[in-house]
Amino acid sequence: MKKVRSQKSEVRKFIILTFVILSFVFGINAQTSVSPDKSITEFDVNGLKVIVKRRPSSPTVSAGLFTRGGVKNQTAKNAGIETLALATATEASVKYPREVLRKEFARTGSAISGGAGYDFGVISLTSTRQNFDKTWEIFTDIILNPAFTPQDFALARERLLTGLRNQSVSPDSSLGVLQDKVIYANHPYSNDPNGTIESVGNLKIEDLRLYHKNLLQTSRLLLVIVGDLDPQTVQKQITASFGRLPRGDYKEQPVPRINFAQPTLDVTSRTIPTNYVKGIFAAPSLADPDYYAMRVAMTILQSRVYNEVRTKRNLSYAPSAEMENNAANTANIYVTANDANQSINLMLKEIGSMKSDLIEDDGFTGVPGYFLTTYYINQETNSAQVAELARYELIGGGWRNSLSFLDKIREVTAKDVRTVSQKYMKNIRFVVVGDPAAVSREIFLQN
Repeated sequence: MKKVRSQKSEVRKFIILTFVILSFVFGINAQTSVSPDKSITEFDVNGLKVIVKRRPSSPTVSAGLFTRGGVKNQTAKNAGIETLALATATEASVKYPREVLRKEFARTGSAISGGAGYDFGVISLTSTRQNFDKTWEIFTDIILNPAFTPQDFALARERLLTGLRNQSVSPDSSLGVLQDKVIYANHPYSNDPNGTIESVGNLKIEDLRLYHKNLLQTSRLLLVIVGDLDPQTVQKQITASFGRLPRGDYKEQPVPRINFAQPTLDVTSRTIPTNYVKGIFAAPSLADPDYYAMRVAMTILQSRVYNEVRTKRNLSYAPSAEMENNAANTANIYVTANDANQSINLMLKEIGSMKSDLIEDDGFTGVPGYFLTTYYINQETNSAQVAELARYELIGGGWRNSLSFLDKIREVTAKDVRTVSQKYMKNIRFVVVGDPAAVSREIFLQN
């Protein structure tokens, strides 16, 4: 189910202000470099790639067993099966029935959950350091021997179906549904990770058991662990748990690019006070050298559209410009406004300016600090670091690339920003939920 958009602009301002304060108090500056992280160990257990990052004195441990492929492994008929299979598996295992599992989680302060997205799925673990061994035992039993009881299956499926039934309740979520239908047509991403009411409703528990069995091949899996753990000790635990899994012969296939050959406009009529608008365009993936310049460009664009649409004219409370992190990647501009035409016209003018003019030096003010601060804020938890290492490993060209993020950001120049703006910020495909009469095709399709 699509998340309702939250206001992020004020948070960004607060983050930049925080950075300035920290710079003054602690001497932090944007030229600080991140040295290669020698705390990370990589090894192989019978074809299972494992990444372990040791964080001395960390009181918690997080881990994720990631499944490769995402929705590429699904069809319209069984869309949602991986999400449902992983959610059902984490309800109980053969050794740990539901009631016992809940008591263990409460007693140890641990948590295990499962879910799937467009590019990969995961069963994740979080525990205290002193309870890691016990939680690991539960974690591995859930993975290897899920109970898949009819009761657990029915509960997990009903949760998923409830979300699907309600996904168009709010205008924002309805906008997300329309976006996916339009942008992902004839693309693997057209198979929503959560499926459809029809596809999920037709799944049987036997389907989940078979799908889960096929997942348990080391060629399809990646394990990432972050915490104060000795890698050699962890390697022995992993070998004992997963060393006998079959290797299989899974081969990762690249995800095709999304079609942005020409600008489009799709409107869903809905009687609401304001119009909800999103314009989607192509963006480089995490593995693309253009990724870092595009991240900087989108940050600058966010500041500009916020200033023009909200600060100067008060046309909308939450105009934004954001970039996703999928293997087939996109970026977007978003606004809710009574006067959608004026708002979008202003946003497109800002994009036009970035495509034609070089950003002046003061346009970069605060950008390195913003990325420095947000980078470390986003890396505070072990679970966040697990996710970061896994994402880079699975779709970003390898986990080592995550260590050079800040260096790559600092290398971005004004020319780089103009180049990626010209390359990607075009043929914008707009989706609108609101009043069709309030939308001018001439304005929306001018890009």
